[in-house]
Amino acid sequence: MIEFRDVSKIYHVGGQEVRALDEASLAIREGEFVSIVGPSGSGKTTMMNIIGCLDVADSGEYILDGLSIDRYSDRELAHIRNDKIGFVFQNFNLLSRLTAEANVELPLIYQRITMGERKKLVTEALERVDLIDRRKHKPFELSGGQQQRVAIARALVTKPSLLLADEPTGNLDSKTGAEIIELFHELHKAGNTIVLITHNPDVAKTADRMVHILDGKVYEEAIS
Repeated sequence: MIEFRDVSKIYHVGGQEVRALDEASLAIREGEFVSIVGPSGSGKTTMMNIIGCLDVADSGEYILDGLSIDRYSDRELAHIRNDKIGFVFQNFNLLSRLTAEANVELPLIYQRITMGERKKLVTEALERVDLIDRRKHKPFELSGGQQQRVAIARALVTKPSLLLADEPTGNLDSKTGAEIIELFHELHKAGNTIVLITHNPDVAKTADRMVHILDGKVYEEAIS
């Protein structure tokens, strides 16, 4: 499903060259639950952005579902993000003026799904995260864990082939964070491919497989 072949990404900061990714190679198969772990500045966010088609490599090749990403235009990459990838972020990224169900519905509006089908899909997504009884609540009326569940439902509603989570427990207490990780395991058992980005080794160990990154290099893979 995902393959990095000697992928590099270089930034120029203050007149210096920073290799955020340095000939990184990685393969993630469909149906895996993989964590990518590393300290701040290690390159994991850059890797996440490229996996999620939010950025492109300077060299090397990223292959998603058998096709090289560098063949796609910006518009085509936007379609891939909306159709194939569900994003879950540390800060939830919910719109404060909208209810839970309206936040979950947004990706379907972008896909021009009919209203009847949208209602069905939103209900299914909220049921999957056990939050159907909070569908009319706005983010400020929900706990942090509930907001993250809404964000996960929004990521799932388009039925993506890949769920990409960036520090999904970073703004949660340990108990709530453990509940969110358990939810990811339930989604994985149901067939979702999950890539979890984290700086926390304890969170990383909950995945079925860990990929370590430091100074832009993938230097170890370990089966947990």
